[in-house]
Amino acid sequence: MSYLHADGGAMIRAGGRHAAWPRFMKQKAAMAALCFIAAICVLAVGADIFAPEDPYRTRVAMQFADIGTTGRLFGGDELGRDILSRLLYGARISLVMAIVPVAVALVIGGALGVVAGYRGGIVNSIIMRCMDVFYAFPSVLLAVAIAGALGPGIANAIIALILMFIPPIARIAESVTTEIRDHDYVVAARLSGAGTLLIVGTQILPNVAGPILVFSASQISVSIITASGLGFLGLGVTPPHAEWGSMLAALRQALYVNPVVAMLPGLMIFSVSVAFNVAADGLVRALGTKQ
Repeated sequence: MSYLHADGGAMIRAGGRHAAWPRFMKQKAAMAALCFIAAICVLAVGADIFAPEDPYRTRVAMQFADIGTTGRLFGGDELGRDILSRLLYGARISLVMAIVPVAVALVIGGALGVVAGYRGGIVNSIIMRCMDVFYAFPSVLLAVAIAGALGPGIANAIIALILMFIPPIARIAESVTTEIRDHDYVVAARLSGAGTLLIVGTQILPNVAGPILVFSASQISVSIITASGLGFLGLGVTPPHAEWGSMLAALRQALYVNPVVAMLPGLMIFSVSVAFNVAADGLVRALGTKQ
């Protein structure tokens, strides 16, 4: 059996999930991206071990130091702090702000979408019209507006990102659930006397999970870019904490002095977001998705 993706164009083959990992492993680009992401995660978790020095230690003599300078392998920032150390510590916050909002939105948006799709009628109208309110604003502008209203801080930025991702995930879950709720196997379960929770848990969720997970995985790259944008605008972490977006904003001063050093946080944002995108594309192919 197959079912429609929420965008109306993707089909995922039933049973494809069972062989997903072997198919994923055959994709060299996706595996390389996954290994790169895993390496960044390990370096971030072990920043206390891998960082060459305290990321908050300032040395005026190392201000905007060149890459390769003794004691500053990746150069120094505007206060002479070690950029390599700050990139490693900043990876912790950047990855959390990339993954956590999507994961939370996956749970909340997925639940809302499944309820709306399965119940239909007035319940569907209420939930989906509320989601449509968020669609009245461009997603990035919505995140900036919410973060600006709540004020700077990691927690507030994460809340803004969660609210940004809930509507599209809910829409996908609602679309797929609406498509399969009247299939024969769901009707048969309903006629056999199975309760709503049992039907949703055994018949709906296994079929809805694939499209939602694929879409959510593709949104992690969007999340890390948007989170970095909030940090760049001063709506993310507060100084002196290291985060790639805020580091990029602080190193603007180095553009005319040492542009290579100034580009390092941006390079990390770009590399990790591309890696998540490539890994998500590999997941699409591994699950047998056809566009």
